[in-house]
Amino acid sequence: MTIKFAAIGINHGHIYGQCDLLLRQGAELVAFHAIEDDLAQAFAAKYPQAKRVADKAAILEDKNIALVLTSAITSERAGISIEAMRHGKDVMSDKAGMTTFAQLDELKRVQAETKRIYSICYSEHFETRSTVKAGELVRAGAIGEVVNTVGLGPHSLNNLARPKWFFERAKYGGILCDIASHQFEQFLFFADTLDVEVVSASVANRHNPQTPELQDVGDVHLRSPRTTGYIRVDWFTPKGLPTWGDGRLTILGTEGYIELRKYIDIAGRPGGDHLFLVDKNGVQHIDCSGVDLPYGRQLIADIRDRTDTAMTQAHCFKAMELALTAQQMAEANS
Repeated sequence: MTIKFAAIGINHGHIYGQCDLLLRQGAELVAFHAIEDDLAQAFAAKYPQAKRVADKAAILEDKNIALVLTSAITSERAGISIEAMRHGKDVMSDKAGMTTFAQLDELKRVQAETKRIYSICYSEHFETRSTVKAGELVRAGAIGEVVNTVGLGPHSLNNLARPKWFFERAKYGGILCDIASHQFEQFLFFADTLDVEVVSASVANRHNPQTPELQDVGDVHLRSPRTTGYIRVDWFTPKGLPTWGDGRLTILGTEGYIELRKYIDIAGRPGGDHLFLVDKNGVQHIDCSGVDLPYGRQLIADIRDRTDTAMTQAHCFKAMELALTAQQMAEANS
C-alpha cells in the first residue's frame, strides 16, 4: 500500500525536507494547500505531481490521503493538525508544533480521542545523519552512561530576509519554543527519560532593536534524575560562515564523549555530519554522510501498522512541553 500525503501550510522551508523524507521512502505527494501564490509557485515547481487545491477541505475530506504535513506559520500549525486528526488523518508537523500550552493541551486531547499519529519532524535529529549515528553509538554503550549534553543551535538571520510573521512573538512562539525544540527533543533522547525539568531559562534581544519582538538569544539548563543538560540557541551566525548555522552537540558519558559538528567542520573537513568520538582507545573522526535516516521509513510503517517506532507520542509531546515551559520561565524572568 502506497501512503498518500498532502501539505497544508508551507510557510517555512522545512516543508521541503518533510516532503523529501517521505518521497525517498516511496510515499506519494498528491496535493497541497497554500494561500500565498509565491510560496505555492515555488512548491509546485519542485513537486509538479502535487495538485494545488483552493480549499483545504479537498485534502481533509479525501479518504485516500493518510497523512497531512504542515509547516504553516508556527501559531497556526496546531489548528491545522487538530483539524486533520479530526478528519481521520495522521499528521507530521514542522517544529515547533504549537506556541501555547492551550494548543498543546488540545493537541493531546484530540490525539487521544482520535488515536491518530501526531508527529513533529525534529529535523536536527531525524534528518541529521550525525545525530542518528550518535544515537546508535550511545545505545551501543560507546561512551558509557550519559552524564551531560550541551546542545547549541546557532542560526543565521539572512540579513532579516524573512517574512513579517517571523518577527512577531505571538506567531513564532519565542526562540526557545521555536529553535530550541530541537535541542529539547535531543536531550530527552540521549538522557533516555521523560522525567526532565527546566532548571533555568533566559531569552533576550541583544542586537536587533529594529525587530523588538525577536528574541535573538536564549539558553536553558535541564535536569533529569541522572543527566543534566545545557541548551543555547541564537541568531548570531556570522556572515563569514558558509552555511546557515554551526549546529553542535556534545554528549558526555562516563567512559568517553561524542561531539557533533552537524553542518560544517570549521577546521576544514568538507561537508557536514562530522562526529568525533573520544574514548579509552583514543580519538576518531567519523564521517556520517552515509548513515541511514530511519524516521521516514519508520513513520510510514507506523501509519500502516498503527505502531510508534519513529517516535513515541509521549516523547513528541514532552519535547514541546519543555520548550513551552522554558519559554514561559524565561519571559517571566526577563
